[in-house]
Amino acid sequence: MSYRVVLLPGDGIGVEVMAQARAVLEEVSRVFGLSFALEEIPCGGKYYLQHGSRDWPEEAEERCAAADLVLLGAVGWPSPEGKGPVTMPDGRMAGWSPVIGNRLKLDLYANVRPVKLWPGVKHRIHGRRVSVWEPGMVDLIIVRENTEGLYSGVGGFLSAGGRRSTAIDTRVITRAGSERVIRYAFELCRKRAKGAPKDGKKRVTCIVKDNVLKGCQLFAEVFFEVGAEYQEIEKETAIVDAFTQWLLSQPEYYDVCVTTNMFGDIVTDLASVLQGGMGMAVGCNIGDRHAMFEPIHGSAPKHAGKDSANPMAMILAAAEGLRWLGQRKPDPKLPAAAEAIESAVVGLLAAGAPLTYDLVGEKEAAKTSQVGAAIRSEVSRRLSALSGTR
Repeated sequence: MSYRVVLLPGDGIGVEVMAQARAVLEEVSRVFGLSFALEEIPCGGKYYLQHGSRDWPEEAEERCAAADLVLLGAVGWPSPEGKGPVTMPDGRMAGWSPVIGNRLKLDLYANVRPVKLWPGVKHRIHGRRVSVWEPGMVDLIIVRENTEGLYSGVGGFLSAGGRRSTAIDTRVITRAGSERVIRYAFELCRKRAKGAPKDGKKRVTCIVKDNVLKGCQLFAEVFFEVGAEYQEIEKETAIVDAFTQWLLSQPEYYDVCVTTNMFGDIVTDLASVLQGGMGMAVGCNIGDRHAMFEPIHGSAPKHAGKDSANPMAMILAAAEGLRWLGQRKPDPKLPAAAEAIESAVVGLLAAGAPLTYDLVGEKEAAKTSQVGAAIRSEVSRRLSALSGTR
């Protein structure tokens, strides 16, 4: 069986890290016999500048919907005027369609972001690579509602005399949207082999601002209603501003966290410093029928074309995608390949080289392509051993 995989490289370093993920999938196919029909679709700010009307091809939405798996690099490109990223006439950033558009059209309601500090990686607090926690003490998952909240697209500008005077973004929190993402978080917690690193307890933390915001009050209300069905799991709420300091000071306390769209966007980027930075952070956009996987870093235009970006988050995102696909298809090679890719990355981190500048500094830095090649070699070795080939 051949699995149809859509690749959305996007802009900047998204193109470079996607090339490495693609090469890993091609190596898996060559060594392990998994067949992938890889279909690359251009998208993002540069695509919009070149074509002038859309930020991806007209048929791209349907091609993503028809795929078994979607992988996204990163989008966003500086405007020629130097006033922020390229935007389209409707005010949306060029690159909205493959990111937010896919989340909405494919109903990818759960944004799942694992936060794990692997052996050999140091966290980035104080802007330095320091090691305070043992790697096993940072192992949590943040589940972010992905289709409503402040990203629902409800709002606009009021312009008096042709000049923008008022901007309105309406936050939409629904019972149905809250319930399904909260239930997803509890089910995820139930399936995790271990609880929180600090005490081993299975725990779901609901991150809200329910002392002020009505939407958060509804979200918390639904949280405890759903949570009543999971008696074996500890339940608590945390006010989002307080949670940010607790996350950095005691990450070992957390197991699974669930929150609304914008809060989730902010706290997951913050959490990335605990795992070595954005180059190690994976985002999984998951729905009932479709899923899209990506690194959570941006397109980083200033680093584009330098062969310097960390490809590990993108490669780990591909592994998470294969793991998700393996839950839907009766093919044992899918989870085996996912495990081999993740283990190859972890092995490289433990070895300490070759690694990119964000992990070891400029002096010892390897190129994106060198890291990708080392991961492919290790994936090949592991899968060859599994398949009995040499």
